[in-house]
This record gives sequence, C-alpha cells and structure tokens, in this order.
Amino acid sequence: MLKVLKNLKSSWLSVFVIVILLGVQAMTDLALPDYTSKIVNNGIQAGGIENVAPEVIRVKQMDNLLTFTDKDEKILEDYTLISKSNLEAEEYEKYLKKYPEIENQDLYIQKDINKEEQENLNTLMSKPILILYNLGNEQTANMIRAKILENAPPEKLLNMQDVALIDLLKGMSDDTIQEFLKVFTEQIDQMPESILEQTAILAVKQEYKDIGIDTDELQIRYIFIAGLQMIGVALISMICAVLIMLLSARVAAKLSKDLREKVFTKVLKFSTKEFREFSTASLITRSTNDIQQIQMLIAMLFRVVVYAPIVGIGGFIKVLTKSDGSMAWVIGVAILAIMSIVITLFMVAMPKFKVLQTLIDKINQVAREILTGTPVIRAFNTEIKEEERFEVSNTNLMKANIFVNRAMSIMMPMMMFVMNSIMILIVWVGGKNIDSGVMQVGDMMAFIQYTMQIVMSFLMISMISIMLPRASVSAKRITDVLETDESIKDVKNPKSFDENKKGIVEFKNVSFRYPDAEKEILEDISFTAKPGETTAIIGSTGSGKSTIVNLIPRFYDITGGELFVDGVNVKEVSQSELRSKIGFVPQKGILFSGTIETNIKYADENMSNEKMIEAANIAQATEFIEQKENKYNEEISQGGNNVSGGQRQRLSIARAIAKDPEIFVFDDSFSALDLKTDKKLREELATKTKDKTVIIVAQRISTIMNAEQIIVLEEGKMVGKGTHKELIENNETYRQIALSQLSEEELEKGE
Repeated sequence: MLKVLKNLKSSWLSVFVIVILLGVQAMTDLALPDYTSKIVNNGIQAGGIENVAPEVIRVKQMDNLLTFTDKDEKILEDYTLISKSNLEAEEYEKYLKKYPEIENQDLYIQKDINKEEQENLNTLMSKPILILYNLGNEQTANMIRAKILENAPPEKLLNMQDVALIDLLKGMSDDTIQEFLKVFTEQIDQMPESILEQTAILAVKQEYKDIGIDTDELQIRYIFIAGLQMIGVALISMICAVLIMLLSARVAAKLSKDLREKVFTKVLKFSTKEFREFSTASLITRSTNDIQQIQMLIAMLFRVVVYAPIVGIGGFIKVLTKSDGSMAWVIGVAILAIMSIVITLFMVAMPKFKVLQTLIDKINQVAREILTGTPVIRAFNTEIKEEERFEVSNTNLMKANIFVNRAMSIMMPMMMFVMNSIMILIVWVGGKNIDSGVMQVGDMMAFIQYTMQIVMSFLMISMISIMLPRASVSAKRITDVLETDESIKDVKNPKSFDENKKGIVEFKNVSFRYPDAEKEILEDISFTAKPGETTAIIGSTGSGKSTIVNLIPRFYDITGGELFVDGVNVKEVSQSELRSKIGFVPQKGILFSGTIETNIKYADENMSNEKMIEAANIAQATEFIEQKENKYNEEISQGGNNVSGGQRQRLSIARAIAKDPEIFVFDDSFSALDLKTDKKLREELATKTKDKTVIIVAQRISTIMNAEQIIVLEEGKMVGKGTHKELIENNETYRQIALSQLSEEELEKGE
C-alpha cells in the first residue's frame, strides 16, 4: 500500500493544505461543545453572567464583602473607584446610562485584567460573595443573629437589637466572625465548585439589579454573542470540510489517473510472456476496479489519519479538563464496544476481501470470452452452456459481495446502537451528578458532544479498517503489475543502425522457445532478407511461420542465435527505433475505433490525404471506401467489426503502406482476399516496395511464387530455401504444399 501512496508526491501541496484544513476543522469541532456548555451554563442558568467577580459593585456592598476575607488589598487592586464627583460630565453620562445607581452612590469598576487574573479574582471573591448572599436569607440571618445575641454581654444586648447583622459582624474580630460562621462556612467548603459558582453568580445578578443593570438584556446579549461565535466556528468547520472534500476528491482522482497511466504505460511494454502471466481481463480489472478501490480509500484516508486522531485525543483531553473526569469511564466503555464489533467483523469479512478481486477478474474473463466468441457460440448452439458458465462466475461474485455488504450493513446499526446506548448512559449518570450538584446541565451536554466526537473518530477508523484490506489487496495487484520486470527491454546505451545495411534482415542460427516451454519452437533458422527482394515463409500449420516474423519487431526475444536489422543486433537498439523501420501487418487485421482515415493515418496523423489515398489504392481498398456514404470519414467500430474480414485486411495493409517503412512484414495478411484482389494487390505492392525489404508469411503458393526467396518450415526447422522453381524441383515438403493447392500444369506455368 505504501508503494502506491508514494505516487501522491505530485499532489504534495494539496495534501499539505488538506492536513492544515483538517487540523483547523478538528479544532473548531472540538470548540463547539464548549459554546454549548457556555450558552446553557452561563447564558441560560447564570443569566449571561460569566464570572463570579462582578464587573461593577457598590462601594457599600464591597465593604460588606471584604468583611469575610483577609484578601482586601488583592481584591481592591483589580477594581477602580468611580463616583459622581470625580467624573467628567461626558464620562458621567456614559456611566449613568450603564449603571443608574452611580447617581446615588459610588461604585467599584473592575479593571481590564487577563484571563489568569480573572480566575484568581473569581476564586478570592466566590466564598465572600456567597456568605454575603446567604446572609440576605432571613432564616439564615436570624439564626446567626440569635447566636450573636446569645453570646453578647447583657449591657450591650439592648443596643444590638436594632443593629443590622452585617454591621454586627463588622464590629467583631476576624476570629469571632469565623467562629459565628463556622458551621455555615463548613457547608460552603463542602459544596461542589460548580454549585458554589452558580450560587455566587445569583448574588452577582442581584447586585447588578440593585445597580440598575437590565439583567434580561445582559442575558440576551450574552446568548446572542455566544450564538454568533458558535455559528462562526461552525461556519469555519463547514468551509474546511467542503474544501477538504474537494481537495481530497481531486487528490484521489489525480492518484487514480497517475496509477492508470503508469499501469497502462507499463502494460504497453509487456511482451507476450507478461500477457500470459496477467490475463487481459485481469489487467482491465487492475486498471479500473482495483484503482477505483484505492481512489475511494484515499478520499477518506486523510480524515482518518489526521482528523480522527486529533478529535479522538482532543475530545478525551477536553473531557478530562473541562468536564467531570469521573465520567471518563463511559468513553472507555464506548470505545471497547466499538473495537469489539470492528475486530469481530474484520476477522469474519477479511478473507472475503482477498477473493473478491479475483472473482471480478474471473467474471471479466468469462464475459470477454463469451462476447468475443459470440459467432462461434451461436454456430455451435451452445448459448445455454455459456449462460450457465457465466452464471457460475456471476453467482460466486454475488455471494462474495452479499457477504461483504451484509457485514457492512450489520456494522452500522450496531454502531448506532452503541452510540445511542452510550448517550442514554451519559444522561443517566449525568442526571445523577446534576441532582447531587456535581455537574451542571451544560457540562453534561458538552460531555455528550465530546463523547460522540470521540466515538465518531473511532467509527471513522473502524470504517477505514474495513476498506483498507480490500484496498490493500488492490494495491498489491497494481504493484505486481508496476514491479513486473519486462522480459523485453531496451539496453542502456542503444546502438545506431548501419545506414550501409539499410533494410537488411538477417537471421543467424536463430532458436526460440516460449517461456516455460520444454522444447524449441524454432531451431537453427538462418536466412537474409534484402531490400528490393521479397522473402516468403511457408509451411504447415504450427511450423513457426508467425513466430519468425514476430521476432523481427521484438514481440518476442530470441533464445538462441542472433537477429540483425540494418546490420545491428535487435537486442542492442531501442525498440522504438526498431519498430519505426518496420511496417507490420498481423495475421488478424486489427482496426481501431475512429474513421477509415484515422486508421490509415495511424502511423502519422499529419500524413497528407494524397499519401493516404495512394496507400488505399495499392491495398485495393479504394473500391469499397468510395462506396461508403462518408468515404474516408466513415466510422469504424471497435475492432473493425462493421467491415468484412477482407476489408479489414486491406485497411491493415494500407496502414502499413502509408507508413512507408524500410521493411514490410505481412503475416498471412492476404488470406481473406480473393485470388483476383490478391494478385492485383501484389502487383501494385511490388511497384511500391521495389526498394524495400518484403517478408511475407503465406499459406497460398500463388501469393509467393514470384518471391526471390522462399523459406520452407517444418516443425520449427528450416527444411528448404530458394526460389519457387528451385524448391519445386529439390524440396519435397514445398512440392507437397504446392501440389495440394495447384495442379502440375499450373505450377509449370508459374501461375
């Protein structure tokens, strides 16, 4: 898999941007539960008051508050005293509008302090504020007053009856105050921090009301601002997600394109040996379905590699730091349940992934054989048999797909069941904590969101773990193609052709055997084909005629002896240069989808129309081309299936003639032509190729009778070489072939 991923280097900038965007998205997604918690805890429950330390407080109330702390100086250094007398008119009007009570008494305004200083001030003031707030409770106040009066001297008792409780406490020493408030302060110390803050904020809210601040407006403003911030964060997350999907799709598609190009380029270099190792159907599957599997994986891979770990780890840290850590075990239960499901499905489905691609290869192979062999199937009336053969492959693939899809379809409901069960568990445990004052409602809601994020990150990892095995199998299959060492390759420093031996093809004791074959297909073949001459090769079926001509353009490499073209061993020149000198017409005429013109001009699309028409004339193709409605612009279907076999051969010959090479190789390319057309074509061809080397493989004696040199093959061995006349007289094998086609009289006339 890593070998395939190395191809992402060309998209490194996009990958870098994706990683950055994923980091931003993960951070914004992790911030959203905090805003939910703030809106619920601070905006709704606390009325928009975020801090225990009030932003503004009356001087008298501050004095009362300082009675219950020995941190007077530390608290007051964070406040500024303002009064009607020391403010300028404009400044006073501004404060009056904001704090109406300034008209009646002086106020302390909190200075601009940083977050750490704010937290310290909240800690210093929370307990004194809570004590002062509870002293406003009539029942609590009467209880403390009774205790004070009970311990007061008789002579002072009468004077203390009408004194306010706070004033009574102010007149006492710190130790005495602590003594009277001991039970009360112990209860406060035992209160959870969240409850302590909530109660203290209620006191701050009451103080704001006494100053004349509209607390309803304060609450609405806080919720509105926090909501806007939350929308902004969510918008950033959405934009990042959209950009990530666009870039990921682009990177995945680019990787897919690069892999297809590399596989296709590699396959073009394959010899027949490699095509035997990888069937055509398998190579098509590897170039399409296998690469598609990798493309789908890459589209999700970045989110799993980058996003999921950040969200999973970040969410867990947030749970421990910003929520009640005692509920972290719930997340552990969720992760354990998910991993158990994934591991089970992985063990069950993994074996099927390994055979799925092989089954796709098989059905492609069967379908290709049936579709290309339809005429034969119909001729032998075996449609039902072939349908049954296809049905077997189709059913096997269906069963494998159903098994895999069932595993996937089972996984999602099970995952949702786990997620919903975990949510119920959080609400149940969180509800108990809220009831006991350990947790606030907003914290529980944030905990649910964090837990879902953590679970979703593991779910994403689980999904990729299911996709990864199949993609890994596909990656291995693609790598197998890309890393296959071609049996036919160019040398590092190719030689140049000898211009003095232009067009000469020389076989010197050439032998050849197919890979893994037990015996030689060709043995000790030696002959020379020269420019201006026609060399014909004839022999019985399976004698090795086509194999000989396939060695010239290096479709195969000889296994013994030497083969020279233009005076240079074909193994020592580049394949491209070698093949540029050869006009090869295969045994089976192969045309490409396009037009007649594009097929004839296949070697050079900029070829002149005059040259194209000349080639068509020589190949005797003009007659049927002119009868077409669109002439040379007539469409040719894939493989040339919309023209006859003879027309296909003539267009293939015209294509080679239009190339105007040094060497013409015709591999039984006249077999589909009638005798009249064959004769006329050879006459025209002789004029065109009078300075060229022509090598013809033929079954018909009439096609090669006028050749300057005829090579006779039998079971891979050269059993005769000479002219038609010489071979008729001296070679029994040639004579038997000739007599099987022509009469003695025809042979004597040389027709």
